[in-house]
Amino acid sequence: MSTEIEIGRSKRGKRAYSLDDIAVVPSRRTRDPKDVSLRWQIDAYEFELPFIGAPMDSVISPETAIALGREGGLGVLNLEGVWTRYEDPAPLLAEIAELPEQTATRRMQEIYAEPIKPELIAQRLAEIRAAGVTVAGSLTPQRTQEHWKSVVDAGVDLFVIRGTTVSAEHVSSDEEPLNLKQFIYELDVPVIVGGAATYTAALHLMRTGAAGVLVGFGGGAASATRKTLGIHVPMATAIADVNAARRDYMDESGGRFVHVIADGGLGTSGDIVKAIAMGADAVMLGTALARADEAPGRGWHWGQEAHHGQLPRGHRVQVGQVGPLSQVLHGPGESVLGQQNLAGALRRAMATTGYLDPKEFQRVDVVVSPYQPVHI
Repeated sequence: MSTEIEIGRSKRGKRAYSLDDIAVVPSRRTRDPKDVSLRWQIDAYEFELPFIGAPMDSVISPETAIALGREGGLGVLNLEGVWTRYEDPAPLLAEIAELPEQTATRRMQEIYAEPIKPELIAQRLAEIRAAGVTVAGSLTPQRTQEHWKSVVDAGVDLFVIRGTTVSAEHVSSDEEPLNLKQFIYELDVPVIVGGAATYTAALHLMRTGAAGVLVGFGGGAASATRKTLGIHVPMATAIADVNAARRDYMDESGGRFVHVIADGGLGTSGDIVKAIAMGADAVMLGTALARADEAPGRGWHWGQEAHHGQLPRGHRVQVGQVGPLSQVLHGPGESVLGQQNLAGALRRAMATTGYLDPKEFQRVDVVVSPYQPVHI
């Protein structure tokens, strides 16, 4: 059955679904939550939790990357953020948290105009490595050619190329684009790349040799891409389409497995549950971790789009603080908002529907919800 809808005589569009539009369906079997495993592995690196801290200055600092690693997840440091521009960014982070709304964007543009320093890239990654956790850093496609050698020389374990959208084929009349396939082939570390939001875009990224593909476009709490560019793909449909691309790529490549990582709009434990149910192997969390007491944003959250020099496409948003990182991840929960005990909620959802690990849970039945959820 076609999902296309006639918008007018000359245009048709596919019906797409957000995570709010779907619900997970219980099966005939239930499990004991203590028997459920949330373990996730990409390449040689194994984690107790399928949770990745988003490379955003309000979420991950060297200290929180270490803390998240010790709690069983993976923290990705933004290598274009304040930690690679300033020797001591603490006063600037405190200033950002206090900025009046009417001047926040302009002042953040000034702060992030400071050049990136390669020696600070090496220093920050070395701090994380010294703690004995997996080291991951992120650059945008525009900065990758300029700084990738500093990242690799510093001894990164996982390299993330993350942008609002990333394509395997970027065409420019002014500059030599990043050749993702050649770059990944020559690099000696696993690469996670994205975002992608369609079957075709994801399939092309998988063919570059990426170990993982980030799924999402314009859906995060701090993003305003939908308003400024008019571009947005609802997350449930995006994950399902990219999961289908992964399935077909496995057939095409003779069994090579590429991880699907949902990225954006996953602010509560229920969102995480539904993202994995739709086909994600892991989730990249921004808002959900920005609420931790240790998060460098101090209850505020923003991405790189919020301080773009020419066309800001994001906000600095107040998300509040709900407890220490350990409580956000492992509980105990003290409210019904789905902001604490993220791992416990995922484990409980999998047990309630009869599944023992995230890969099995991707087979769970879902329905399109016949109601609009109330946002608290």
